[in-house]
Amino acid sequence: MKVNVAIDGGQSALRLRVLPTGATGTGPGYTHGPHASDYMLEAIRTAAVAAELAGPVGVVALGLTGYPADTATEFAARVVQLLEADEVRLTQDMVTAHAGALPDGYGVVVAAGTGLVCLAVDRDGTWHKLDGHGYLFGDAGSAFAIGRAGLVAVQRARDGRGPVTKLAETTLDPIAYYRSPTLVDDVARFAPDVLRCAAEGDVVALDILAGAAADIAETIDAAVNKLAGTEPVPVACVGGLFAGAGEQLLGPVRAVLSTRAHLVPAAGNALDGAERLATAEPGPYTALTVIQRKL
Repeated sequence: MKVNVAIDGGQSALRLRVLPTGATGTGPGYTHGPHASDYMLEAIRTAAVAAELAGPVGVVALGLTGYPADTATEFAARVVQLLEADEVRLTQDMVTAHAGALPDGYGVVVAAGTGLVCLAVDRDGTWHKLDGHGYLFGDAGSAFAIGRAGLVAVQRARDGRGPVTKLAETTLDPIAYYRSPTLVDDVARFAPDVLRCAAEGDVVALDILAGAAADIAETIDAAVNKLAGTEPVPVACVGGLFAGAGEQLLGPVRAVLSTRAHLVPAAGNALDGAERLATAEPGPYTALTVIQRKL
């Protein structure tokens, strides 16, 4: 009997689920650089070994951060060969996040982890991507953005150029991150410290959190406005940042949203969405999915 495989590849980790057994494995997250696709394939291999993937493979569905847009077909073919699969369905992580959170297909999903991307899907299948522009030019409100703002505050406080903050009590040396091949993930990992200090009433951390919430709400409202009609739009917020922060972040976001944006609990996560793509037709996500079959 052939098994199907669902893969969620993020910046912090790659997760693989074997269907229908539910066996899971993990591999390293996305690594920036000229050999990113090679590293991603190795992460898939690592996760497959950890999940003890064996036997013939039918469909593999992948939602990936760092989606190789210019070489998607080639990359999908390499996954076919790597896992000896009959078919590979390759798409962006925002698609699997949407498919997992809103299985009916209509509405807005904001996926916030290390980075941040938003996908709005209308009733007629029309879709709009917002942000997801990467750590240099976008990802407003993401864990990276929060972590970076926190580390900037650390340096300003240490220099005496900025206000005193509990954030500066960290033993981290932000300058050392310049040499790290996982700089983006390293910086994002400071976000929980910002959330903790904000919960303790640190004014600088609270300002950073408020700014992130405003950025997220701005992205959500822009997405909602792209959908036809005037009725309320379901909006699901998913990803590691929301999972870790909960109402500490969702509360400020909700407070500044437009009335048309209606926050709803996510039905599932991005790995669940990849499972849906692996076991059913891509449906409203067809235009966003590269399908490669074994020759």
